[in-house]
Amino acid sequence: MHRVGLLISEQFQSLALSTLTIFEFANLVLNEPFYHCTVYSESGGEVASSYGINVISQAIREDTTVDTWLIGGVLMPTKLPASSGVIHFLQNHAQRARRVAGICTGAFVLAQAGLLKEKRATTHWAYTHSLKVLHPTVRTEDDLIYIIDDHLWTSAGMTAGFDMILAMVEKDHGTEVARSIAHRMVMNQRRSGGQRQHSELLMLAPKSDRLQTAIEYVRNNLSKTLSVEHLAEAVHLSTRQLNRLFLSETGKSPARVIERLRLEAARLMIEQTRLPLDVIARESGFRDRRHMRNVFVRGYGIPPQSLRTGKSLDTT
Repeated sequence: MHRVGLLISEQFQSLALSTLTIFEFANLVLNEPFYHCTVYSESGGEVASSYGINVISQAIREDTTVDTWLIGGVLMPTKLPASSGVIHFLQNHAQRARRVAGICTGAFVLAQAGLLKEKRATTHWAYTHSLKVLHPTVRTEDDLIYIIDDHLWTSAGMTAGFDMILAMVEKDHGTEVARSIAHRMVMNQRRSGGQRQHSELLMLAPKSDRLQTAIEYVRNNLSKTLSVEHLAEAVHLSTRQLNRLFLSETGKSPARVIERLRLEAARLMIEQTRLPLDVIARESGFRDRRHMRNVFVRGYGIPPQSLRTGKSLDTT
């Protein structure tokens, strides 16, 4: 039996409870009660969620033993820090667990306990800046949906927590079990940790018509050679003007934006089609499959084939 503990506090996000459904369906697929889930809080008893729903919990104790800890987040982590009791418990028990995960803003609790020091981690995009400011020793990454560093897992948001926990089950039981769970839960797709919270176009947020035109031209011509000179000519700007425009509005050079758009296009084709990677590399404008792989590893931390094998962004 693998014991799972969901640790919550007052005003916790109620969707954290739903993540336990992954383990429930894992037991159904495995046809055995492999996972045993318990909800914990510092003092036990009723705990109110941010929506006002009360949940019955067990109190954490010095002899509490769990294989996987899930730490639920709150809606305003900067205003509702974890209690000293919870922090003390995690500092003394986290290393005993096989893995510890912060769901959404649960990363703040792990950081507060000092568990994420010099570790790579993520949280909801609305709070990544706060996490960086409050806990500068954490290697916070702004946009990945979940990250694994050693035995510490963090997810970008509540729904990304489903992807993270499904990855845990996959690590325990393999790809077919995870795929069967996703199918039974009618999950649209199993997302790997290398996926991003936002689309590249949304992140670029072009402000001027000229930049919008340039980006649209890139998106419509990814398979072609797109030098800065070629792009400048296509949008009727000098190369100097084009560079200045991209840097002022996106903070990135034209070459960097082109690479990011190609990377996103390739990722979507890998996830949504069964095209060979050689074809995807060509269609998205990379020199060859090896070039695409190098850019993937640099941009997402994983090789492109991982999106099809279900592997996550794992530094172990």
